[in-house]
Amino acid sequence: MPTSPKVFAWTTLGNLKCHTHIEPSMQQLSVHLNDFIPPALWPPNSPDLNPVDYTVWSVLQERVYRIKISDVDELKRLIISEWASMSHTVIDSAVRPTEWRRRLRACVRAGGGHFEHTLK
Repeated sequence: MPTSPKVFAWTTLGNLKCHTHIEPSMQQLSVHLNDFIPPALWPPNSPDLNPVDYTVWSVLQERVYRIKISDVDELKRLIISEWASMSHTVIDSAVRPTEWRRRLRACVRAGGGHFEHTLK
């Protein structure tokens, strides 16, 4: 599966000062993705608000652990293989602005505390 610009943005950029060289990429994303959320609006560090943590990784983990894994090399191979075969719709559904905003509202209601249990 090709790397999605949405996943790239969420997993590698963050609000880190060392990523100031990515401004051209941010401009391209905002031009080509109507629903692009600019980095200034990204939460600084919350796994409950990170689509890779709350959707993509859980799907990948479920697929990888379907079988008993014998060693680290096999684990690495399975992660890479399952990532490559994962449907892009999983990523797309994870980064829908409506889902992210729903989670953001829940986070605000919880005063920045844990809120995952309120979304079920």
